[in-house]
Amino acid sequence: MADWQDKTLQEYREKGFAARSGYGKRPALLVVDFIVGFTDPASPLGGDFSRELAATGRLLEAFRAASLPIVYTTIEYDRDFRDAGVFIKKVPSLSILLRGSPMCAVDERIKPGHADYLVSKKYASSLFGTNLDTYFKTQGVDTVVIAGCTTSGCVRASAVDSLQYGYLTIVVREAVGDRAQGPHEANLFDIDAKYGDVVSICEALDYIKSLKADGVANSPGSEDFRRWWDDARG
Repeated sequence: MADWQDKTLQEYREKGFAARSGYGKRPALLVVDFIVGFTDPASPLGGDFSRELAATGRLLEAFRAASLPIVYTTIEYDRDFRDAGVFIKKVPSLSILLRGSPMCAVDERIKPGHADYLVSKKYASSLFGTNLDTYFKTQGVDTVVIAGCTTSGCVRASAVDSLQYGYLTIVVREAVGDRAQGPHEANLFDIDAKYGDVVSICEALDYIKSLKADGVANSPGSEDFRRWWDDARG
């Protein structure tokens, strides 16, 4: 931990920040925007997230082995960009994320399975303007474990909203990334102080392994919701 972080953390704790909110009994993995537009370094929005993708792959394997919910998000816009609002004025490079473009596809290194849930969003938070909260509730989720990018943007916004929607929020340090180290570290520090617990991937994997998932994955209503969602997608 850098000197400024150590000093600030001490001051925060004296003021009542940086407590642990901990884990619940029914987590979901939220993979935020690990789409080609962000994971291809040649993209205007991109960076090299190879290590973070590898860590996310380990989380995916653990969640699937435990039959726990997995959610991916993408950002995609209509061609007139009316659904992009002011966001696209602030970040014009978002214009590459046209609906149907390969840029909006989840990176093949962590591609979704059939049972995984895909959320299309327009803004930073995975919960803003989407039906993700409804999905979590149908699955009995009480804890949101977050991977993805970027730490200072969509990961942070999703963590803040996860807390505000009443979920215990876990951000896995090795599974989130940013285009620059400064914003990455500063936002992890701030998330950990105010909104969720930032933990190592080893701790997150130990948590998943400790859960007895039998009888939980097929909770009442989940299969009905899955059939409805499959029908809605055609």
